[in-house]
This record gives sequence, structure tokens and C-alpha cells, in this order.
Amino acid sequence: MSKQDKQEDWDQIIYPKGGLLNFKIGEIWQYKDLVSLFVYRNFVATHKQTILGPLWHIIQPILTTLAFTFIFGEIAKVPTDEVNPFLFYLTSITIWSFFSRCLTSTSNTFTSNAGIFGKVYFPRLVVPISNVISALISFFIQFGLLLIVCVYFYFFKNYPFHLSYHILYIPVILLLMIILGLGLGILISALTTKYRDLVFFINFGVQLIMYVSPVIYSLKSVPEKYKAIALLNPLSPLIEGFRYSILGTGLFNEHMLLYSISITFVVFIIGLALFNKVEKTFMDTV
Repeated sequence: MSKQDKQEDWDQIIYPKGGLLNFKIGEIWQYKDLVSLFVYRNFVATHKQTILGPLWHIIQPILTTLAFTFIFGEIAKVPTDEVNPFLFYLTSITIWSFFSRCLTSTSNTFTSNAGIFGKVYFPRLVVPISNVISALISFFIQFGLLLIVCVYFYFFKNYPFHLSYHILYIPVILLLMIILGLGLGILISALTTKYRDLVFFINFGVQLIMYVSPVIYSLKSVPEKYKAIALLNPLSPLIEGFRYSILGTGLFNEHMLLYSISITFVVFIIGLALFNKVEKTFMDTV
């Protein structure tokens, strides 16, 4: 039997695929059931052996908001654009928590899944995508909590919400957060295969990013001489825009959003290119 005849006996032959910017969308779609399985695994692993289970998605932002309200609102007296501090910080924490989950959960893709990656083939992007979907589920739970709090403030506190077309920016901002978190996460995960120090730096780095982003303060409260520096952070327009879309206050415009869009896609393309390059040889270094 010739070599060609032997190859024809296989049901499927996997060839190495080149292209640093190969998104493999069709192949990822074929593994959609595996994505669902990983999402379920993430959910079960997070709440396994916990008493309150999924309620932590609600308890955690409430406790964090109360802490921020007391520390930054009552003690530090950080300006919140004349918005109730609890409402201000809950809105900020909702969108920030989503980004931080996307980033931290995808930043250890190769190191945390080296065992399964070395045994079976599937598109490696399946893992970070499933992590982002898991973070998205948590976001919708917390966003529902935010809406309930907004309704409470509107009917019982007479808070003057002024809904406008800017609320349509929320899906756009959410999509940009997904792309930026995924792009930065897979970029870091590719680098951690060679530079393990990044594993220890990531948690500290996320906290540092939070303090240089308008999470606990508004861009309006930033002194003019530092405002341009603050706007260099692509997260600043997204976080400020999310608050502006819901609360109607803050410093936000379409030019700021376009800047975030451009930086987000640059980061995503670089991250995807490095991720596709590293996935071919990462088993030799992990």
C-alpha cells in the first residue's frame, strides 16, 4: 500500500495552519459545543463548595461598592459629578469587574491549560473565548443588579435619570471591553510562556490599571494638566462612557470613543498575532 493510500484511510488529517492573523472563526464554530462545556466548567468550578454560590455575583459588587462609598466618598471626599456615590461606584464597578475578569481569566491560557493542550487538539482560542463568555454571564447578572438599583433611586430617591440616545453606546462599549480584554489577555498569555514573571505581576497590574482608570473618580475631577494623560488610557473613554450612558453625567464624546476603538483593535491584532505564533511551539517552553 502506498503512502497516499495510507493517508486516505484517515478520517481527518490536521495540517499546520499558517497566518499570524488567522482568526479560525469557522473552526471555532465547529467546536461551539466545547466552548459551552468550558463555560459550564468555569461556572461550576467558581461556585463549587460555596454556600451562597451564584449569589456572590451580587454580593461582591455590593460589598465593594459600600467599601468604595465609605472610603472614597465619605473619607476621601472624591468628587462623583454630583451623583450619589453608591450609584456612581456601582456603575463603575459593574463595567470594571467585567474587564478585569476578561483580562485575568485569559492571561493564563497557556500555563493553566498546558496539560490538556498537550493531549488533544482543538483551536486554542476556544479557551479564552469561553472565559470571556463566562465573564459576560457574570456581567449581565451585575448589570441586572445595577438596573434594579437605578429603578430604586428613580422611584424612591427621586433621582433624575435623563435617558438619551447615548444608552445605545452600551453594547458598543461592552463589545470594545470584550475585544480589549481578550486581546490584552491573549497577548499576556503568549508572553507568559517565556516570561513567567508576568504571572505574578498580573494581579498587581490589574489593580494598578484600575487606579489609573476613572473607576473611583470622574474624568471631570482630573486636573487639566493631567487630563490629556488620563485620556491616553483606552479604558478611560469606555468606563466614562458607560457611566455617561446610564447616569447622564461625565466627560464623554464620540472622539474619545473613536480613540478607544483604534487602540483596542491594535491591541487585539497584536495579541492575536502573537497568540497564533506561540501556540505552535509553546509546549516546548511551558
